[in-house]
Amino acid sequence: MRRADRLFQIVQMLRKRELTTASRLAERLEVSERTIYRDVADLVRSGVPIEGEVGLGYQLGHGFDLPPLMFDRTELQALVLGARMVATWGDEELREAARSLLEKTAAVVPLKDRPRMRETALFALRGYYATDAKFMSELRRGIDTLHKVALVYHDEAERRSEREIRPLALYHWGTKWTAAAWCDLREDFRQFRLDRIQSATVLSQRFVLESPVTLEDFERSMQSR
Repeated sequence: MRRADRLFQIVQMLRKRELTTASRLAERLEVSERTIYRDVADLVRSGVPIEGEVGLGYQLGHGFDLPPLMFDRTELQALVLGARMVATWGDEELREAARSLLEKTAAVVPLKDRPRMRETALFALRGYYATDAKFMSELRRGIDTLHKVALVYHDEAERRSEREIRPLALYHWGTKWTAAAWCDLREDFRQFRLDRIQSATVLSQRFVLESPVTLEDFERSMQSR
């Protein structure tokens, strides 16, 4: 968890106005009590009115609150549906992030809007989709950090090949995920279905995101075909 997210979570837990010990905060956030002491001290220095002391517990002073997030009904439905789709079709890290997003949003929207979030009757089907995300985290890491990824891949004819790719994007097609990439073996753009990937390893070798190997170049290549 990023430190900024942890500080936000501490404030959210203290918003209940109950005396909360550092050990309880540490257990919930999976950090040491010493980390909680430092975080609380930093929050106090930044102007958050946290009352209490080491050994007794902390609580948020009266008169302090975060401004509510304002959404109309359709915006809330879009947010909830999007998070539910990610929680169904994403990899484990994305699924957890989607659940955390809904929890954080529910904590800061006005009270009157919270039932709308729970009652949004828009869902993403579960089932065979989950297997498509098996190597999504490795591909996302390659995209985010501009590292090449080594694949063992089986095509539709079950032919096995080993590739080194420069991953550019991930696309969801309703039932399948594909990775858009530059394939060093073919020296051209290729799309790889995630459910056909047998293994994926993020390599130490980085690549430069510049023409003629960019996402825009990939999209132009696909349109010309």
